[in-house]
Amino acid sequence: MVNTIYFSRPSNDLLQFPPSDFPSTLPPPLSGSAPFTPPIDIPADIYNAALDIKIPITIAIIYAFSALILNAYNHKCGNKPWNISKTRTFSTFVFLHNILLAVYSGWTFLGMWGTMQRSVPIPSDGSNLVHTVDALCKIHGSRGLGESIRFDHFTSLWSPTSTQGSIPDLGTMGRIWNEGLSFYGWLFYLSKFYEVLDTFIIIAKGKQSGILQTYHHTGAMFSMWAGIRYMSPPIWMFVFVNSAIHTIMYTYYTITGIGIKVPRVLKQGITTLQITQFLVGSSFAAIHLFISYEIPVQVSITESFIEDLPKSIVEQPEQASTFLMSISRGVKNMLVASLGRLSVPPQPSEVLPKIPEEVKFRTEYQNVPCLDTTGQAFAICLNIIYLTPLTILFVKFFIHSYLRQPTCNKIPAVEDLKISSTNSKTSPGEKSE
Repeated sequence: MVNTIYFSRPSNDLLQFPPSDFPSTLPPPLSGSAPFTPPIDIPADIYNAALDIKIPITIAIIYAFSALILNAYNHKCGNKPWNISKTRTFSTFVFLHNILLAVYSGWTFLGMWGTMQRSVPIPSDGSNLVHTVDALCKIHGSRGLGESIRFDHFTSLWSPTSTQGSIPDLGTMGRIWNEGLSFYGWLFYLSKFYEVLDTFIIIAKGKQSGILQTYHHTGAMFSMWAGIRYMSPPIWMFVFVNSAIHTIMYTYYTITGIGIKVPRVLKQGITTLQITQFLVGSSFAAIHLFISYEIPVQVSITESFIEDLPKSIVEQPEQASTFLMSISRGVKNMLVASLGRLSVPPQPSEVLPKIPEEVKFRTEYQNVPCLDTTGQAFAICLNIIYLTPLTILFVKFFIHSYLRQPTCNKIPAVEDLKISSTNSKTSPGEKSE
């Protein structure tokens, strides 16, 4: 049988706000416990403490108000560079800052590349499309169609998707979460707090940090928090693609920061990549809400037989036993009477035929939704809400900066939109998710 992929309206059970706190976020597997485990151990208490919602809320508020106050200060002072920005120490810090983020982003991208290779089969591997969909939707458990582990939001328990009666091992390798997303994604979430230094570098150079810059940084904190906290399947794309773009972007800023001129088309290309990422990423995430697909499930034949019996027999086994006993005695009496003998009285030792209890299994195909928890759905909705206005802001910036004819040999709104020059790091691309 060919597995089928379906598109339908998401269940109302998933679209709840606020989302359930369950399950807790699973920390990465212990270092050395299996091939490709993280190089270091992150204690579970520290891992989950960092995902407390109060942390991104607090940092986002402090960041936004600081940017607002410092923008006002710069405006009052005529947007002049601060004295510290003219020192060698500051220049060295900016250079190291860019190098650090370029190297870190590249390391994250390579880590996620390996994660996806180990976790996600592609149709050319001999598997059909539903194997790929299953690997992208179910990010816990063993590799293989239907071999995932899912959290049942009705029972609040982890359980195997297709095997009955077995106890799930939450440390099992083979799918995206334990193969690397739990580790690289968590660190990438923390990196969003460090990246706000981009804004303060801009402000120290006497520039204004525009709405695009502030909104971008603030929204990225919450998007990554929700995706990792609720282990939402499409968050892998945020980490994977965004780390690739950041590698290019911070390498660009490192080069321009030391005075090397780069063609304007490269800067335009980075912005184009960012816009493409937003459009593809939000669409890809949204699809998860509507997808379900078929997987093979092992069902015991005994269980299936019981399900096929009349309801009255299944629900009232004592009545069914009496009924079957009377039929058995009636047949015996008829046979005895035909031989001219008296009827056979009921014998207490008579034993009814039992429903077969031999455990056999057969494969049936069950339709399963892509998402399992309200938190997974919430993270997707939050990212879509964040990316929609961000995409609009970037498109406006792109049109304003690259498509309109410059006036007086100056690109419009350079100061407002923070476009990077060879001497200053002020592009939205500079902070682009």
